[in-house]
Amino acid sequence: MLKRVPAEVFPPGEFIREELEARAWTQEDLAQIMGRPVRLVNELVNAKKQITPDTARGLAEAFGTDPLYWMNLDSAYRLSNTDPVDAAVSRRAQLYGKFPIREMTKRGWVIASDNLDVTEHNVLQFFRLKAVSETPAFAHAAKASDYNERTPLQLAWLFRAKQLSEAVSVAKYDDASLRRVIAKLKALRIAAEEIRQVPSLLAQAGVRFVIVEFLPGAKIDGAAFWLDAERPVIAMSLRFDRIDNFWFVLRHEIEHVLNRDGMSEEGFTIDIELSEKLERNEVLPKEEVIANEAAAEFCVPKAEIDNFISRVRP
Repeated sequence: MLKRVPAEVFPPGEFIREELEARAWTQEDLAQIMGRPVRLVNELVNAKKQITPDTARGLAEAFGTDPLYWMNLDSAYRLSNTDPVDAAVSRRAQLYGKFPIREMTKRGWVIASDNLDVTEHNVLQFFRLKAVSETPAFAHAAKASDYNERTPLQLAWLFRAKQLSEAVSVAKYDDASLRRVIAKLKALRIAAEEIRQVPSLLAQAGVRFVIVEFLPGAKIDGAAFWLDAERPVIAMSLRFDRIDNFWFVLRHEIEHVLNRDGMSEEGFTIDIELSEKLERNEVLPKEEVIANEAAAEFCVPKAEIDNFISRVRP
């Protein structure tokens, strides 16, 4: 929709002059009626004085009009005499409105710059876009509509995970190898420091493992996605500094990889508020239920916990 720009905006003084002429009043008459100095009325008529709320009320009482009428006349006139706003303002608004620039530059994901062109170029490069108006496409075959429910923070986190994963060197992916790795991971649960072996073990099975700092508000625990049909990635945020949460989320994402969840649609499976949803007993998609069951069994086998409950507190 085109903006309508008036050819000329007259100062409120012109309208005051018309009101005076219609009533055959002088400026001195208006000043006496309003109980204000003649100089003030003269400055209003000659557009040398801005109309304040008090003055607007005085004019409204004198002429039987609305105070807002005079305030709007003055605002329109003052606005018409200001310099045009730099076009960069609207560009920044579009850029900052669509992408979490502040969070990204704070973490060094995008290099900060006072030059808008440089900032825009860096952001577009990060999301692999040609223009700000485009929709980020995480996977080659993903539909644009798939991203409607993802917040800018979540998309930024995912693209950072993808960026890091592309630099990781791993063996060729194999389902059987990943299942064997699960057995090795179980042996690491006895000591927190053994977590350091996780990246190399997953790499042996062909899975890229990356940790991306969580973004406040994104509420991401982890994600599983594929760079292509042969290169799976597991990304975690470590949103909670708890050993049980680490193992649960990791095994959850491994199950997504084994089941190739999200591979044919969005190109990723992202887990948001994983533990919170479990606590709220939310109805989850089938693939999430399967991943949760696999993660729970990995952390504490159901048979063992059932046996413990039956012995300690039936």
